[in-house]
Amino acid sequence: MDEFRKKGGKKAAIVAVVANCLLTILNIIVGTLSGSYALISEGAHTLSDVATTIIAYIGFKIGQKPADEEHPLGHGRAEAISGLVIVLFLAMVAYEIMSGAVEKLINPSSITTPDVYAALMAIFGIFINLIISNYIIKIGEEIKSPAIVADGKHQKTDIFSSIAVLVGVVASNMGYPQLDPIVGLIIGFLILKTAYDIGKENLDNIMGKVPSEKFIKQIKNVADNSSPYAKNAHNIKVDYLGSYATVSLHIQLDGNMTLDESHQIVHVVQDNIIKEIPEVKYVMVHACPIGLDYNHDQEIDL
Repeated sequence: MDEFRKKGGKKAAIVAVVANCLLTILNIIVGTLSGSYALISEGAHTLSDVATTIIAYIGFKIGQKPADEEHPLGHGRAEAISGLVIVLFLAMVAYEIMSGAVEKLINPSSITTPDVYAALMAIFGIFINLIISNYIIKIGEEIKSPAIVADGKHQKTDIFSSIAVLVGVVASNMGYPQLDPIVGLIIGFLILKTAYDIGKENLDNIMGKVPSEKFIKQIKNVADNSSPYAKNAHNIKVDYLGSYATVSLHIQLDGNMTLDESHQIVHVVQDNIIKEIPEVKYVMVHACPIGLDYNHDQEIDL
């Protein structure tokens, strides 16, 4: 699984960097020659994609490092942290694009009407970004990498911004040249929206937001079926560390069992959860005697 994740992360990074370098060069060249500020803004956006892909891959690589004495649960949160670094980078890019657009709107004499080549470049960008973003998100979901998924979602905003560029070029040539910098402004807002979505998702990961009910039920089902002696898995808690999760839960056992017997069953349950649910890396099981009242209000299971 680790080797599969490494290969997937590397593949996603290479594809994204190559595609975005190509789009950056073409967008800026065509934007400059055709007189489209929106297309030049899109070039700056795709240039930021190269940087964020590199950031995402660095976070992914650090997250792959094994556990050590200082990080007994591994380095998985590095992926979510890299997602937050991407958010800061996106916010800066959005500011630069939006401030440039506002300046052109304040000084209309600096606005030029883009030619047909800007429209053709926008159409090309739509198709390339659709293919690349879907590919990156698919890889990120397959290898359970929040950093790679965040980068793919960032890439996907380029589809909407390319559509906006196309609309702006057409409208400018119909006698509304001021729409070109307005489209640049829209691109800036799209980047900010992406930054917000990525930030929220990665903060939820770091802050330990409760996973889906389906995932909790999956853990309970595996625990309850691990041994005929293990009953009623409950008080299930999950903490995500980037691409993997740690789990703690309680099971009910016959109170007359010996310590050795209950110890063996606890380990069977732990091993089965890790075996059956690949994204779970560490499990802690607490045994409760059947029928004994137990206070489950404590915040952390030790």
